[in-house]
Amino acid sequence: MEEDDIVVEDDEALRSFLPGGFGKQEKGANVALQFARSKRQQQAKPGLEHGSDLRGAGEGNDGSALGAPTDVDDNEKNSEDEEDEEDSEEEDEYPVSHELVLKTHERPITSMTLDPSGSRLITASTDCTVKFHDFASMTPTTLRAFKSVDPTATKTSASSETHPIHHVEFNPVSPSSILVISAIPQAKILSRDGEPLAESVKGDMYLRDMHNTKGHISEITTGAWHPTNRDLCVTAGTDSTLRIWDCSIRMRQKDIIVHKSRAAGSAGRTRMTAVSWGSSPQGNSSCLVSAALDGSLVMWNGEGPYNRPTAEIRDAHQKDTWTGGLDISSDGRTVVTRGGDDTIKLWDTRKFKSPISSVTHPSTTSQFPTSGIKFSPTSTSIITGSPTGSLHILNPATLTPDHTTPITPSSPLISLLWHPKLNQILTGSANAETHVLYNPSLSHRGALDILSRAPKRRHIDDDPTLTTDLSQGLSADAIIAPNGTLNPHHRNQQGDRGRPLTGLTASGRSRDPRRPHIPLTTPFAKSQPDERHVRDNIPLSSMRDEDPREALLKYAEKAEKEPMFTNAWRKTQPRTIYADISGDEGEEGGPERKKVRQG
Repeated sequence: MEEDDIVVEDDEALRSFLPGGFGKQEKGANVALQFARSKRQQQAKPGLEHGSDLRGAGEGNDGSALGAPTDVDDNEKNSEDEEDEEDSEEEDEYPVSHELVLKTHERPITSMTLDPSGSRLITASTDCTVKFHDFASMTPTTLRAFKSVDPTATKTSASSETHPIHHVEFNPVSPSSILVISAIPQAKILSRDGEPLAESVKGDMYLRDMHNTKGHISEITTGAWHPTNRDLCVTAGTDSTLRIWDCSIRMRQKDIIVHKSRAAGSAGRTRMTAVSWGSSPQGNSSCLVSAALDGSLVMWNGEGPYNRPTAEIRDAHQKDTWTGGLDISSDGRTVVTRGGDDTIKLWDTRKFKSPISSVTHPSTTSQFPTSGIKFSPTSTSIITGSPTGSLHILNPATLTPDHTTPITPSSPLISLLWHPKLNQILTGSANAETHVLYNPSLSHRGALDILSRAPKRRHIDDDPTLTTDLSQGLSADAIIAPNGTLNPHHRNQQGDRGRPLTGLTASGRSRDPRRPHIPLTTPFAKSQPDERHVRDNIPLSSMRDEDPREALLKYAEKAEKEPMFTNAWRKTQPRTIYADISGDEGEEGGPERKKVRQG
């Protein structure tokens, strides 16, 4: 070996530190590592977790010492290995081995929908907002919504009304339109980018006959699109009606279905809690199924006429319990319902009289009315949630759980979705988290595209100490921050707990401490701005605390010396002269009182 040769030790840490070349470096992603980080931890079996087999102190099953090798221990190890193999086979059968968590809402997630291509996710919540997520633009470090829309806000003022969102759904035939159901009597159609396209009409609440109204007169609970017709959708309301809308003519009401309740004391009305519009078993038409608060389950021909239902079950579920989960299989032959009476029932549309099977399952509709249940894309499984935050995959024949996995412990699962093209399961829970469950070998696109990208690196422009927002002023000018404070200790890039102060949070808020502090206003408390904000931003707001008489009298001397309206003839104005009469003289010298005539 020559003396001029440089010998570099075979050290992996040193090789990773030294650059591999000059010029622009390619930014790659370690896909295998990111998949490994998103893999869900396997839960221990209940029997093995708490020690189901009780043994004596210092003894084995056969009375021998614990340290002595026995054949029973070998059998237990073999059984544990077999159980692990069974668990891995179940995970390979269902896309639940890995997960991706999105935290963009502040309140429980009530509904979610994916377009048919699986590229755009929309979630709705009780925080009165609809969040738009694009899988093509998200990276492992930028898991946030690109747009937030409040469909019920009519004005930007603080006193505008906002309402929780019950249901959102993409049009399965034309994904450019989205049906949005809020806690108001009017449904809305939004575009793919969140722009309003149409809105239904509110009916006359003073009419008794619902056939004469042009829209819902009370809150809408849910809705659904027609499976094949892009222009038709149905909404279910608390006014005991189902209304079919033609969206091609700015949501004109096409047909109305009035459900007449036969429950005692209901006066013929009830609340419609769930509705689903699916294909028919014959394939040439569709079927419309809805559930009501009186426990009934009604089915109509989806193409009409709607004068009389095709079949009706009065006591499908217990009376006065909210049946929030309802879905029709892909072939249109079976219907599954999840009632507020803690039961799940499976029905046959060809023999719509009694349930095929029924099991007990705890319900959460008393607190979250939109708690749902869904068929898998091939109708070979049924997914639903539980109050403990577990996902249950049921067998549609017996309704027994084939697989159960915890998603959000101690937080109920509310909304569920199994996308047919992505083969991924999405869940929305009460802790405002959206979980995307997938399997790298079974799923396609969606979460796999996000984890296949390299994490976004922090740019120098993301540091607020080195850049200036043009909306806040130039760097040489003073920054005026009403209702906010400029703390010189916040100029560091890290906070007190080591958290970064740059960029945006998961909910879209800025971490920049230089931005003005806006008082926190929730959708339920927007009508009470703080006192300092009113005093600094509303002109003459301090006059509310003044006495109006004192406020006018302080200008009396100025008005007498410098009159504004009589200044032109101030020199020629005659002097007003009044008679100076005392009180006693006025009474004596006054007009004589009329004497009463004496008879």
